[in-house]
Amino acid sequence: MRFNSIKSLMAAMLLLMAVACEKAADLPLYSDGKEPVLTASATAIAPTPADSNKVALTLSWTSPEYSTDSLKYKYIVQVDSAGRNFSKAISREMSGSRSLQMTAKELNTIMLNYGFLFNKAYDLDMRVISSYANNNEKRLSNTVRIRATTYKVPPKVALPTSGKLFIVGDATQGGWNNPVPVPSQELNRIDETTFGGIFQLNGGKQYLLLPSNGDWSNKYSVASNTVPGLAAGGNFGFNLSDNFPGPANSGLYKMLMDFQTGMFTVTAFTQQHGLPDNLFIVGDATPGSWNNPVPVPSQRFTRVNATRFELTLALTAGKKFLFLPENGNWGKKFGAADDQAPGIKGGGALKPEGSDMPSPDVSGNYKITVDFMNNTYSIVKI
Repeated sequence: MRFNSIKSLMAAMLLLMAVACEKAADLPLYSDGKEPVLTASATAIAPTPADSNKVALTLSWTSPEYSTDSLKYKYIVQVDSAGRNFSKAISREMSGSRSLQMTAKELNTIMLNYGFLFNKAYDLDMRVISSYANNNEKRLSNTVRIRATTYKVPPKVALPTSGKLFIVGDATQGGWNNPVPVPSQELNRIDETTFGGIFQLNGGKQYLLLPSNGDWSNKYSVASNTVPGLAAGGNFGFNLSDNFPGPANSGLYKMLMDFQTGMFTVTAFTQQHGLPDNLFIVGDATPGSWNNPVPVPSQRFTRVNATRFELTLALTAGKKFLFLPENGNWGKKFGAADDQAPGIKGGGALKPEGSDMPSPDVSGNYKITVDFMNNTYSIVKI
């Protein structure tokens, strides 16, 4: 019995040795792949609104030649404003296909979301990232640059046909009384689709925006004023159900209403000297020279709306001037942010306690406009 056991053990050992000596089958080898080569159907495009749904650009790229079914290859197409190294890229993910068609509307939307202006050409960078389906072996293509021109689209929220906008509500100084006090509660039209204003608002109250002062028929409002953070900004629309929620704390606030995007923002306005109720001009460029208080009403501005003031006055060439929020008070003033800036004699940036502003090179009558919405002033000969 002992002999048979030894023989069985030896046989088993010989079998194991035979198996161990056999060569293992090679593991499958998967290619690392190649960088895809990207090409575009055009290097410059300038579609019109009528082209919105048409293909404006086709991107194509070569195969990365991975060792799997090409239908399982993964691709990410990236688009970004040129020169940003795709730090704010818009991405499209796809599998199998090696081309992507982009409509004029898609490209235009991307550019407008980047804050690009209408009807202006911008450079866009585009690339492709390929990989296996599990994201392994990523390969970057070359970058293709496209010169694309934006086109104008209708604003998301219909503009007031009156061309004006007024704020009303218990968050405002005028309360819910309608008509509202003007010009202090009329917003400034900044451009075709943007209105803005700076207002003293009461904390914890509400407001609406009216296209016609004294008329409750139509209003700009929000869908729900319970949305968290809405007091600082969000979506608005025409004749929606809820009032705007005002800020929690009372104070001066800057409001921007962007009808193009249908978005608004409300931020605290903490600038030195705040927002003046009145404005006066003083300086040797003016008829009243540096005498303070200045002669009124000739050197007192007319307030046009919440943030803009206008005055027509004779100015003497080669002299200086300043703006005063309080006549006779040298303790507060507004002057040039940079009195050496190019074109400063025709206007420029304004700041509290700024430098004396130089008058134009030619004496004459000028229209002077001061806008605290963006802290600028302009001087135009009439």
